[in-house]
Amino acid sequence: MSDIEIRDDRAAGRLEAFAAGEVVGRVEYFVLDAPERALVPVHTIVEPAHEGRGIAGSLARELYALARREDVAVAPLCPYVVKWAERHPDDAPAADPELLRAAKEWLVANPERF
Repeated sequence: MSDIEIRDDRAAGRLEAFAAGEVVGRVEYFVLDAPERALVPVHTIVEPAHEGRGIAGSLARELYALARREDVAVAPLCPYVVKWAERHPDDAPAADPELLRAAKEWLVANPERF
């Protein structure tokens, strides 16, 4: 994946994968503030022409690395990130059930965001 660069666009709530200057994949997320600060991935999208290259996995790995650097949790609601976390427990600690509940409540209360 050396030809892929991943950038965090916090203002837009997107972790984006770039190849040759174009966005080829992204994780859409929001930042939850309570009951604790957490990154909450909601959707993972890879452009069809770039599927099967490990981009989604690279995005999930970087999301958890970003959370570690910021010393915050990840509360995954995105089905892809949930599955990726199950396969990589050393890189993706399980989210507290209360945090997941709060993330789901935030999403229900803010349907226009996603």
